[in-house]
Amino acid sequence: MSSSTQSISHNYFLSSVVKKQIMAVTGLLLCGFLLGHLAGNTLIIISPDAFNQYGHALVSNKPLLYTAEAGLIVLFLVHLTMAAKLTVENNTARPEKYYIKQKTGRGSTFASSTMPYTGMIILIFLVTHLINFKYGTVYMTTINGVEMRDLYKTVMEFFAQPIGAAWYAFAMVAMAIHVSHGFWSAFHSIGIFHNRYTPLLRKAGIAYAILVGAGFASLALYGYIQGVQA
Repeated sequence: MSSSTQSISHNYFLSSVVKKQIMAVTGLLLCGFLLGHLAGNTLIIISPDAFNQYGHALVSNKPLLYTAEAGLIVLFLVHLTMAAKLTVENNTARPEKYYIKQKTGRGSTFASSTMPYTGMIILIFLVTHLINFKYGTVYMTTINGVEMRDLYKTVMEFFAQPIGAAWYAFAMVAMAIHVSHGFWSAFHSIGIFHNRYTPLLRKAGIAYAILVGAGFASLALYGYIQGVQA
């Protein structure tokens, strides 16, 4: 391979287009995880045993668990890194600070303009989520003769606290705003753009955001109500 060809290839992989494509693919994969995670978490409404058995099944297969966790960490870190790089590059290329914000026309929305901020809220939420749930207070229970962690009790104790439930719901609203733009724009970044289909993808993004945002937030509300009634 000639030096000029190598240079073109190197520049291509460092371009903002490729960073956006990588961020798009990792974002869509994370969207898929969110949907699956929500489906599993809704078992908390079915019964404590159903939710605890679900959690126990996840942690029982150690090789699969560690592989899935490692994959999620890589996806999130790559997504976060690409987002940070693009944000820095955009700010460097456009250093002027505007004191009067003007409408930028089609494509500029509240969701798109607040992506860095909602992304930061999601990052903080993930850290606190792991601290409060995965590494939170450990209770044990026995179901059908099998001893397992009573994750239901840990989660419900957290949601019973007004601050805990409110923070969770707030973070889910931020997440919904983030993915409402990120979902459809990810398809645009990887080259799927058409005057007929793009509006449908926008609507699909909004529908997806409402589904996961309201779904997760409703779990916090359910937990809080259950805690008040207890």
